[in-house]
Amino acid sequence: MIAAARRGDLAAFNGLVARYEREVFAVALRLLGDPHAAEDVTQETFLRAHGALEQFDGGSVRAWLLRIATNRSYDVLRYRRRRPAESLDARPVEEEPTWSSQTAAVDPEGFAVRQALSAHLEQALAELTADQRLAVLLHDVHGYPYEEIAQITGASLGTVKSRIHRGRARLRELLHGDERARELLGAISRQQSGDERA
Repeated sequence: MIAAARRGDLAAFNGLVARYEREVFAVALRLLGDPHAAEDVTQETFLRAHGALEQFDGGSVRAWLLRIATNRSYDVLRYRRRRPAESLDARPVEEEPTWSSQTAAVDPEGFAVRQALSAHLEQALAELTADQRLAVLLHDVHGYPYEEIAQITGASLGTVKSRIHRGRARLRELLHGDERARELLGAISRQQSGDERA
């Protein structure tokens, strides 16, 4: 598809967009926490990729696109830090983070506990360094292997593993230091052990 897109085949490039746009959007949304900004970053990612087709040197197309999206997301975050002028009224009405792709299956109480824990996870995740947060999100939320995360972030494999290890340790520390999060983790643990016995 890349070779065809380089020759000017718009349908081939649109095929790349169709294949990877959801993943690009998901990573941007996790980094930015704002669906509108994530949509903008997704669009910009593919515009920049289209303009840089000749510079693509092979390897994983997904990693290349996610690296562009990650860099653009960091640009947006840096800009926000310099100009924090967002109105609370301008935020979407419902911006509840979802850590699991599963919906409320059978147990509404369990779902409510997971949703409450999700908010604590989001807060803890926000306290990680940007590099640790990205590595943990890519690996633990999106399921990318270490090697691909190294390509996306431009870091060595050892650095990626270290960031994930340190990020997870810091998340544990933050969650265990939060009394309400500890209660929610305990409730989930009890529910899971009850499910295993059933």
